Amino acid sequence: MQLVRSWFNKITIERIQLELMNTAYGSGHATLSRLDPRGMLIWYLFFAIAPWFISSMTVLAGLFLMMVVTTILSRVTPFIILVLCLGLIGQVGWLFILSLFFGGDISSALPLLKLTLKLSVVSLASITVFSGMDPEKISDGLLALGMPAAFSFSLSYGYRILPVLFEEFRHVLLSYRLRGKAPDQPGFLYWRLGLYYLKLLVLSFFPLMLATAKRSRTTVEALETRGFSYGMKNPAAKKLKLSHLKLTSRDMLFLSGTAGYTALLFWVG
Repeated sequence: MQLVRSWFNKITIERIQLELMNTAYGSGHATLSRLDPRGMLIWYLFFAIAPWFISSMTVLAGLFLMMVVTTILSRVTPFIILVLCLGLIGQVGWLFILSLFFGGDISSALPLLKLTLKLSVVSLASITVFSGMDPEKISDGLLALGMPAAFSFSLSYGYRILPVLFEEFRHVLLSYRLRGKAPDQPGFLYWRLGLYYLKLLVLSFFPLMLATAKRSRTTVEALETRGFSYGMKNPAAKKLKLSHLKLTSRDMLFLSGTAGYTALLFWVG
């Protein structure tokens, strides 16, 4: 009971909002944030596709260790790592239980381990890029690689709006808690309290959507008054926006080191 209570005390809306704020706005101090976003996006594209065509456990394990290093360099918050671990354990664990239910045995754990390594490599590569670099730099990198300006801006805006949405969600949830009444007895493993909060989450959905629509309309009006649509279609504005991007020796060293390590893994595997 004490362990469950301590976990409930740690997992709060304020804690999640703080972690998201640190992820969206606190990535400028990471080592990988100083790299060119175009090179990082190409690097991510390779490691998001290549693991699905690899069957060697040695190569997958080596790629996983490399992703662990890059994740450490990107200084990811513990909350993101916790969500990743829970997702992997839940998905693969459910598949393993399902395989046992339909007549499988312990030998089915090896293919599931291979699947876990593939998912881990792709997920950690995503975390490395999208948590280790500023959203504005990622947007500039996508724009420089030829992606539409609207898509590049939408990705950056959606990434930065997450902490604001959690703040709005926190206000709606607190308003429901002030007008409601929590269960007198939490029940075994706090199931009554969990059911109460689940009901509040469902009730908070529609007010949150309305507040988000209102905030999005205000953002669109502010952008249009500053000539956002004209700037997206003007080549001179795009060139000026991307003038700070350039590949340096640091970028080439990172990419060449990654390519050399990957080639070594394929040779060993």
